[in-house]
Amino acid sequence: MKRKSLQGDMCPIARSLDVIGDWWSLLIVRDALIGTRRFSQFQKNLGVAKNILTVRLRTLVTEGILEMKPAADGGAYQDYVPTAKARGLFPVLVALRQWGGEEFVIQPGENFTPLVDRKDGLPLRKLEIRAQDGRLLNQADTKVAIPASAP
Repeated sequence: MKRKSLQGDMCPIARSLDVIGDWWSLLIVRDALIGTRRFSQFQKNLGVAKNILTVRLRTLVTEGILEMKPAADGGAYQDYVPTAKARGLFPVLVALRQWGGEEFVIQPGENFTPLVDRKDGLPLRKLEIRAQDGRLLNQADTKVAIPASAP
C-alpha cells in the first residue's frame, strides 16, 4: 500500500511525520546524535535491512536532517552528519524517551537506558510545556488555532 503524502497538510504534526514518520528514521537520528556516522555502523547498531536503511538515510539527507561529508578519518567512505534540523529533533527524542522510559512503556523494575546530564550524571527533568508568560500548560489549556483562510 502506497503511503499518502501529508506534505501539504496544514497540521505541523502531519507534515513532520511525512518527513520522519517511521521508527527507523527516528532511531537513525537518535544514533547520529550520539555519534554514529557510517552506514555500516547504523546497520550494525539498528539491525535494519540494508535496503530499508538506504532509503531512510537518503530521505534524511534529502530533507536536510543529515548531510553527507567526507569521512573524518580521511577514508574513502562518506559520513552521515546531523544538521541543525537533526539537532532540532532532540526535544522530540527526549519527550519519547521520557514518555516511554518514565511513564508508559517501561515497566517498574525493568532496566532501561536513562538520559542523564553530562555535568552531574542526574536524569533530566521532565519536559514541560509553558505559555509565553511562563505558566505550565497541559493539553486542556491549549487549542489548535485554525487560520481564517483555512478551507
